[in-house]
Amino acid sequence: MSAPAINPRLEPFRLRGANFNLLVLRLLDPRAEVIVPAIADQFRRAPGFLRFAPLVLGLDDLNVAPHEVDFATLAGELRAIEVMPIGTIGGSPELRAAAQGAGLPPLRAAGGAEEKVPLPEPAPAASAEPPPPPLPPGTARPTMIIDHAVRAGQRIWAQGADLIVNGTVNPGAEVIADGNLHVYGTLRGRAIAGGADNMEARVFALNFDPELVSIAGYYAVREGLTEAPIGKPVQVRLIGENMRFDRLG
Repeated sequence: MSAPAINPRLEPFRLRGANFNLLVLRLLDPRAEVIVPAIADQFRRAPGFLRFAPLVLGLDDLNVAPHEVDFATLAGELRAIEVMPIGTIGGSPELRAAAQGAGLPPLRAAGGAEEKVPLPEPAPAASAEPPPPPLPPGTARPTMIIDHAVRAGQRIWAQGADLIVNGTVNPGAEVIADGNLHVYGTLRGRAIAGGADNMEARVFALNFDPELVSIAGYYAVREGLTEAPIGKPVQVRLIGENMRFDRLG
């Protein structure tokens, strides 16, 4: 008995637009031999830091000629330590073109203008959400509230908002807020506030013992928190480019 015929679909696939929350790795140095060991060092200090995370390479801080950045080597060495660069954002047209030649296409924020690079058939793609629009006077942004513990491997991002966690942030978990971050419990995972370069953002925790804490891209890992009151209620803020840890209460 022959097998029944399978009617093929009219189309083999479909395309649809989608928005994703992605981290941007702002390159402050063009050398792969400087960037990759620095990230690998954070892996040793904070297990799970950026591991297998899809990243966008931010080029705005690089004031160099395209030939001074070996994008192919940088991308290969990042993938070798299990960091996944998927494209670039910002930078000069020449830098974007050099990155695209190494398989790192320019990305654009959803709804933003398409990046133009001097290469045939550029392939821009949607990446992170656009910045939230300004609010009318007298209104406030919503606050994301999580009423449970955040487990290892979980990542929670409050985009355009503060984040309140009523529970423990376990080791290996990551909580991110574009605004302030409040943990009404024990903070043992990774805490990132000011995710939209908001240097006024703060981190509050009733029991402060994180793997990593970051505000607006400035960060400290557990081994570097020698001046922080570990295990106590703590407020973290930036004074200039220095991170300050104040005991609450």
